[in-house]
Amino acid sequence: MRILIAMMKHETNTFSPVETGWSRFEDWGAHFGPAALKAYEGTAMPMGSYIRLAREIGAEIVTPVAAEAMPSGPVKAQAYETMSGAICDAVRQGVDAAMLDLHGAMVAEPTLDGEGTLLERMRAIAPDLPIAVTLDLHCNLTERMMRNCTALIGYKTYPHVDMHVVGEQVGRILLRAMKGEIRPVMAWGNRPILAQTLRMGTDDEPMKELIAMARAAESEGMLAATVFGGFPLADMPDAGLSAVAIADGDRAGAQRVVDRLLDRAWQLRSEFVYRGQPLAQAISGAKKLTDGPILLLDHADNCGSGANQDVMTVLAEIMRQGLEDVAVATICDPGAVRELQATEIGKTTTIKLGGKQSMPSIGRQGEPLTVTGRVRTLSDGDWVVRGPMYTGVTVHMGPTAVLDTGKVKIVITSHNHEPWDLGVFTSVGIDPRHCRYLMLKSRIHYRAGFAPIARATITCDGIGVTTSDNSVLDFKHVRRPIYPLDSL
Repeated sequence: MRILIAMMKHETNTFSPVETGWSRFEDWGAHFGPAALKAYEGTAMPMGSYIRLAREIGAEIVTPVAAEAMPSGPVKAQAYETMSGAICDAVRQGVDAAMLDLHGAMVAEPTLDGEGTLLERMRAIAPDLPIAVTLDLHCNLTERMMRNCTALIGYKTYPHVDMHVVGEQVGRILLRAMKGEIRPVMAWGNRPILAQTLRMGTDDEPMKELIAMARAAESEGMLAATVFGGFPLADMPDAGLSAVAIADGDRAGAQRVVDRLLDRAWQLRSEFVYRGQPLAQAISGAKKLTDGPILLLDHADNCGSGANQDVMTVLAEIMRQGLEDVAVATICDPGAVRELQATEIGKTTTIKLGGKQSMPSIGRQGEPLTVTGRVRTLSDGDWVVRGPMYTGVTVHMGPTAVLDTGKVKIVITSHNHEPWDLGVFTSVGIDPRHCRYLMLKSRIHYRAGFAPIARATITCDGIGVTTSDNSVLDFKHVRRPIYPLDSL
């Protein structure tokens, strides 16, 4: 048996000014052929689980591509064709099954539905090919995706610490179906809810209840049940909350599970809206807390949802209010890193940090912050994740520097990287466990590595293209009416 195993992942923020050409995939990690197999075998990723399943049955493994980029703007046509073309070429050469590690919120220049278009192309080449798909919890599920695969599943955790678990689950469903042991049938649906990412943590309500319902359905006989929160910053028609269930021959039963999930989500729709507080008030509240680490979340400039990661609003307020013993991860400013590389370690220097990119979609210009500090560390930015999310994957932050103002240690990188693992600090010589404050440009993924050490968490409403303020976003393609953009 020949099994095609591939990864093509990107969460597209259509409001982001960050371009997504092929080089952005190379920055995170793009591999072809045997290099793709080597990069992901043994990792806690869906692709890692697929490889292990194929090894168990002695199958020949075909890995045409494994590519992922940090979230950003729409994927350029050449980059999309590089990935999708490699997968389709492998299908043309003949395989017995395909196991795909996708995201579900890819918007590309040729298509608003990157994953659905790929699956449709694969089906056109091999109409009877068994195809298993894993998707992110933030998938915007489409009819095209559903129509062109055999079994589809999504993560049940945010932060996504179960990627390898769902990969094994859907992979085994596919292999059992190929042996004739089961007959998987799928049902799916959606509701007009543009849920906000900050309200999708699976340890919090309302997602906690919906995930529990999906797990209960699986314990009662469903082969798989998934609820997708969706990705609201991908302005495309199908953005929003959805669900899918896989049953063994019982499509009506699968549809009942989907309807229960979606009906309950609709009842809880108001809980999917984030409500914050003024930034100055949030920081002043943090000053009153004494036991650290205290996490300060700069969620509106979270590169893990497609932001620049160079907006200085929250850091400027932290410095204005005089917080001490702060470590910051991370500011993405390759120009600043080059300046610091030209300065000797230990020397004091003044730079204009961040603010290099404007954000036309929200009408904001970049505003650098003048910072004076000592060059503490210079690094190549490479390290291996040891925590529970992306375990075993090598991170490439690019040339990296730490600037120490005396009160604030700032990790400055050349590539975007969301801080979900302690390695973002420990790789550059900072022990986050002993800092009073940690400013993280993150939404929920920070919990994977930092929740166990945090004494308190404060959400800071800064500026950026991952804002939770819908009033500053100009939606053009999402279906209307939809809650909360419209009163429903």
